[in-house]
Amino acid sequence: MDKAARVHDVMARFRTATVKVIMGQDTALEELLTCFLAGGHVLVEGVPGLGKTLLARTLARLVDADFRRIQFTPDLLPSDIVGTNMFNMQTASFALHKGPIFTEILLADEINRTPPKSQAALLEAMEERQVTIDGAKNALPDLFFVVATQNPVEHEGTYPLPETQLDRFMMKIVVDYPPPDAELAIIRSYSRGVDLHDLETLIPAPLLSKEEVMEIRKDLLQVIVRDPIMEYIREIIVETRDMVYAQLGASPRAAVALLKAARALAALRGEAFVTPDEVKEVAKPVLRHRVILKPEALIDGLTPDYFLDTILRSVPVPR
Repeated sequence: MDKAARVHDVMARFRTATVKVIMGQDTALEELLTCFLAGGHVLVEGVPGLGKTLLARTLARLVDADFRRIQFTPDLLPSDIVGTNMFNMQTASFALHKGPIFTEILLADEINRTPPKSQAALLEAMEERQVTIDGAKNALPDLFFVVATQNPVEHEGTYPLPETQLDRFMMKIVVDYPPPDAELAIIRSYSRGVDLHDLETLIPAPLLSKEEVMEIRKDLLQVIVRDPIMEYIREIIVETRDMVYAQLGASPRAAVALLKAARALAALRGEAFVTPDEVKEVAKPVLRHRVILKPEALIDGLTPDYFLDTILRSVPVPR
């Protein structure tokens, strides 16, 4: 089996395994897996009860990865996330007590409910895969992947993520209500006594080892990205800096994220090269949280997604 076919096979097996757990969220699952294989981090936004936490737990189960969850609250301290050095009376020395950030898949639940000082504890970890405690650098696992969630409805008692923090996320996934047939399937499952959170029963064994994930990430470099596609990505990024509507446009880091995500999506679909279709499909998840619109544009009802749709319609597609 060639490398492109192997990645495509992974996606097929993931869909088969998750159909009993994640119902009606095919797009969110594909975007989550795209971001994971591309080596980025993801911000998941949706109202309570749509399975945002279950998405992260399912991914950890599928790849046999260590999983930890941090419930972000107003009184959470940076040391509660990264850990601290504590004095050991028996050895008369300090020893590092690692925080929950030392894991492979980290769920930062309701990340916007903690003050900026605690939010910032994730910045170095997400960018450099290391944390500095008392001047000493501590490496995180190569597989380190942050899934952060936030509720789009409640604003009281929340702390909006600053642009620097948002830019650390490769993608922002919006989880919506499932279609009627999927919602009915969820109800029927529970009526039969099936607990969708019992992943050990529903997914008896992982489908992929951590070593295989790292190999697939290397294989993504074999997916060809031709010059016209790279120019297409650049033109999309430039258009987000339209000073008529945008207060802040996408940066070169966003362009790189768009390239990586499009390449990962192409690999998941068994393609040997990136097409404009993959770029278009990942453009909104990659850019919607990086584009800051002017207040007057928001008053007129313009949203980042609508702004990006307009850009994707206007930028010429390479043949």
